Amino acid sequence: MRLTRTVGLLGIVAAGILMPAVGTEAGTPPGTDTGAVTPVQHLVVLYQENVSFDHYFATYPHAANPPGEPAFDPSAETPSINGLNESLLAPNNPNSVQPFRLDRSQFETSDQDHNYTDEQKAFDAGLMDQFVEKVGRGVGGPNGTPGGQVMGYYDGNTVTALWNYAQQFAMSDNSFSTTFGPSTVGALNLVSGQTHGFTPDATSFGIAVTPNTTVIGDPQPTGDICDTRDHTTSTDPNNKNIGDLLNAKNITWGWFQGGFREATGVDKNGNPTTNTCLIGHKNMAGVFNVDYIPHHEPFQYYTSTANPAHLPPTSPSTVGQTDQANHEYDLTDFWAAVDANNMPAVSFLKAPGYQDGHAGYSDPLDEQQYLVSTINRLEKTPYWNSTAVVIAYDDSDGWYDHAMSPIVNQSTDPTVDALDGTTCGKKTQNVFGGYQDRCGYGPRQPLLVISPYANSNFVDHSTTDQSSILRFVEDNWLTGRIGNFSFDTKAGSLLNMFSFPPNGPVGGPNKLFLDPETGQK
Repeated sequence: MRLTRTVGLLGIVAAGILMPAVGTEAGTPPGTDTGAVTPVQHLVVLYQENVSFDHYFATYPHAANPPGEPAFDPSAETPSINGLNESLLAPNNPNSVQPFRLDRSQFETSDQDHNYTDEQKAFDAGLMDQFVEKVGRGVGGPNGTPGGQVMGYYDGNTVTALWNYAQQFAMSDNSFSTTFGPSTVGALNLVSGQTHGFTPDATSFGIAVTPNTTVIGDPQPTGDICDTRDHTTSTDPNNKNIGDLLNAKNITWGWFQGGFREATGVDKNGNPTTNTCLIGHKNMAGVFNVDYIPHHEPFQYYTSTANPAHLPPTSPSTVGQTDQANHEYDLTDFWAAVDANNMPAVSFLKAPGYQDGHAGYSDPLDEQQYLVSTINRLEKTPYWNSTAVVIAYDDSDGWYDHAMSPIVNQSTDPTVDALDGTTCGKKTQNVFGGYQDRCGYGPRQPLLVISPYANSNFVDHSTTDQSSILRFVEDNWLTGRIGNFSFDTKAGSLLNMFSFPPNGPVGGPNKLFLDPETGQK
């Protein structure tokens, strides 16, 4: 019997069955015991960009294994997933282009349409049959159909590392965007479970971004030194984020983003620059993008947790505490803190643009380099035995996924809602808190947990969403809830993916080191 699958964190504590935190023996660094109620004393969230579940795991665990590509051979005991089975593959799929395998040589793709309204139109009231017409970009499929690329998926010969992590640790096949919409929406839902109560702004790329003061687009955070266009900030005095709750409990935390504070680099023309907002890299396909992307940084939208001038921490020893950096850092600050035996309890790590997985300027191979290098390095730290890594995504990019999400919150705004024509459900009493434009759950996305306490070769079928990560932090560090109709009160638990003493951890290796280039052991 695995108690973590039948009771919540608070129930485990109340039952008095939880083992003391690991990693507090002699010789371990300070800060190993952060006050969490489970052995996960350190949570590291690798928050990536723009991937649907089927786009990376459609045929898991079966890969084509063509010659010359990294091979993937699954364990015979791999559990089944809700993937693209025969009834949803060619010629049976209801979309106008049939799902097709993207080869490893096709790692560079177009960015698909993933705005709040068009994603609902692609779902077509649950028929899941309008992806090519409503969100597709780039040619794809056997006939090179315009928009058909949206039906493409990778397998274990391209996203090899993620498939290997799924084999050795835990993954979900039933985790969704909290609401429909793009990156900023997903980032805000990760840290607060709410997207309402923001200053209105007109449009972003011709699309309304904050109707009814609810964020549905990608406005930039007001005041950020890299703010260049439409912007917004939280103005509802009842709005909070998980940083506020952690600060109130004196628990260390930080958001660490690539390019947040670079001193030197090159711009898109290859010219040297000291302007951190212009510094970037080219991905493997030679596409340049800036490293720091303002609308991917959710804590910058809240005055209480913003660092608009990108000020550095006072020293590595103050990372995670409140100083002039205000918990917003460069990725280099995370590793400086770890090396100084000062790893925060809760860390959100955001890759530089070219490695964040976002189609158009990043790709699965550059993303793999970042994910594997980060996890390999974490596994070598003295904190590993008290750490859990969560790999999650901010939105689906519009990529095809066959699973209709459960609609746990409706919205009846005919100007932007379109799941069933002009609304996302017709019952106004099911509009959570009366806040419109939060139709959800949205598209399904990958979610993996990599930890000594993760169940091995395990697939969680319970329903979760982006705010489930938020809820795990709240429950693990007893912060209380966000309030103001945050989705944290609806969120499913991540606990099914863990086994804690005295029942776990269950099987599998404590660590898994992979090759960043091939994704293989």
